[in-house]
Amino acid sequence: MINETLTTLTLPYTDQSSKTVRVFVPAHEEGETFPVVYMTDGQNVFELDKNTGQLGSWYTREAIRAEKERSGKAAIIVGIHNDEGPMERSCDLTPKAIGTPQLPPAPNEEIIKMQNLFQPRGEFFGDFVIHTVMPAVEAQFPVRTGRESTAFCGSSSGGLEALYMALYHADIFCASGVFSPVPVYLMYHKEEVDRWIGSSIQTIMPFLYLYVGGEPGIEQDFAAGMHLLHTSLQECYPQKQIKLVVKPDAPHHESAWATVFEDFLHIFLTADKNN
Repeated sequence: MINETLTTLTLPYTDQSSKTVRVFVPAHEEGETFPVVYMTDGQNVFELDKNTGQLGSWYTREAIRAEKERSGKAAIIVGIHNDEGPMERSCDLTPKAIGTPQLPPAPNEEIIKMQNLFQPRGEFFGDFVIHTVMPAVEAQFPVRTGRESTAFCGSSSGGLEALYMALYHADIFCASGVFSPVPVYLMYHKEEVDRWIGSSIQTIMPFLYLYVGGEPGIEQDFAAGMHLLHTSLQECYPQKQIKLVVKPDAPHHESAWATVFEDFLHIFLTADKNN
């Protein structure tokens, strides 16, 4: 038996920067391979320690251990860190393919200056995952390759990126956890979103695990956006490939996403994804 490991990689992102990527491999037998979940905000994916962020944790290692007990199945978790500030994170996780991102009116000059720095590059981040992170992980770890063994997951801006990755790269990912995504109809014009969704539909589409809370404040606003998104998806997306989970009292926080991640993981590992 080979013990579980958590390995830190540093991978080139731009000519001037790199990103931290941490890879959790569960305990396994020699020659055993695993499906893999690629996740945004890797600094919050594993339980808190000196290497993680301070916003909370998804406790993915615990989720993998629990699923191994429950179904006998497990997965490799790849957490891709946000190594910079909030604005850089928003840029990384906002795609332009959906439409032209619209930022809300700025209440003061400081925020106006920040908004001037907003340069969406969700496509660039997606290419980094597919062309840099995935090859590095597949070369070094016991990954079961192929679409049916590959999933993507993210929350908030990461949830928006997870939606983009699922629809734009339906040939690569069989499932996507879209948790509390930034409301697409606040970020983009509705006509652009509907057009993008309609043009993305292929014969085989990934399973979408749509989740949102509803605690008063930001998550309540995100809930309204999720319901609009779900309505649009119902018009053209294969309905058996969608699960909508709403927890009205849950906050916009890792503590909430950790609970639903366990359900997403179980479905990814046990469901028939070759729709």
